Amino acid sequence: MQSSSSDMPARGMFQYFKWAFIVTIAGLILGAVLGWQMTGTVGGMLTIFFICAVLAVLEISLSFDNAIVNANKLKDMTPVWQRRFLTWGIIIAVFGMRIVFPLLIVVIAAKIGPWQAMVLAATKPAEYAAIMHDAHLPIAAFGGTFLMMVGLSFFFDHEKDVHWVKWLEGKMQRYATIRGIEVAVALVTVLIFSRFLDPVEAEIFFKSAIWGLLTFLLVEVLGGLLDSTQEAMEAGAKGGLGAFLYLEVLDASFSFDGVIGAFALTQNLFVIAIGLGIGAMYVRSMTIMLVEKGTLMQYRYLEHGAFYAIIALSLIMFLQSLIEIPEVVTGLGGAGLIGLSLWSSIRWNRVFGTGAA
Repeated sequence: MQSSSSDMPARGMFQYFKWAFIVTIAGLILGAVLGWQMTGTVGGMLTIFFICAVLAVLEISLSFDNAIVNANKLKDMTPVWQRRFLTWGIIIAVFGMRIVFPLLIVVIAAKIGPWQAMVLAATKPAEYAAIMHDAHLPIAAFGGTFLMMVGLSFFFDHEKDVHWVKWLEGKMQRYATIRGIEVAVALVTVLIFSRFLDPVEAEIFFKSAIWGLLTFLLVEVLGGLLDSTQEAMEAGAKGGLGAFLYLEVLDASFSFDGVIGAFALTQNLFVIAIGLGIGAMYVRSMTIMLVEKGTLMQYRYLEHGAFYAIIALSLIMFLQSLIEIPEVVTGLGGAGLIGLSLWSSIRWNRVFGTGAA
């Protein structure tokens, strides 16, 4: 059973983003209170308030392609699991990726306990940020490889019949019958980038990339097993727990870049959690809106732009192991590809008509 926009009542724009607006107001107030407690000055309070707002915008700009890809997977899920993704998923996204994940990195890197890591984040933010910065190489390799596999799997699909960049996507579809070709492309890319690192860093980079590749493959296998088991036990459960798990791992991979990049603006873990948490709410709301309004069906190349943006993001994450790349470049690059695909979709609709095959 597949859910579609017709299964759910139409909602106004405000209803889609109601909780995002509420979280924004609560988050910015909390950020202002935190700024006052940290500095005791109006200027300090306004500074933290502004940083929270900027981090929210950063998260939205970096994750718009995430919302489109999520919607692509979410449209095949039952309404029950769609709601669970918006509720349970946002808790995992905000608490897990914006608080637990950075703490876990420090626990592993500094070989200290979770409580000591929390105390370090609260009392010695500069030392905490330095540890996070040192962990950037394996994170970039892991996240970049996972995202590259997500992007390549979309284009290396022998059943794919809609092409945006026809000369390139047509060839990729033709070679999709070759078993494991996307894995080979990802590994060759990893090897190329590792050649530009010194031997010690290259080993760390390559090992982390292999873990990223294995994680993608394991999630794909586990997701299929979970969904097939659910389908056997409960009619219509396909696209349930397995798809939910896939989306959460995908969301985590998108979050790597934003979490690490946030430390360029502030070294305070709690300010980062507030700002990125606000942005994550908008991404979830955009995802549900795209599914219910059937936007992906109306704009035939929008998915293509999102998956090109994913591959671009993966390459940027690899490049960040060699050079410093501002977050604004990452955000604008992805937004530009999606905007271009939207413009191409609108042009196609004008010529052939919306919804034409």
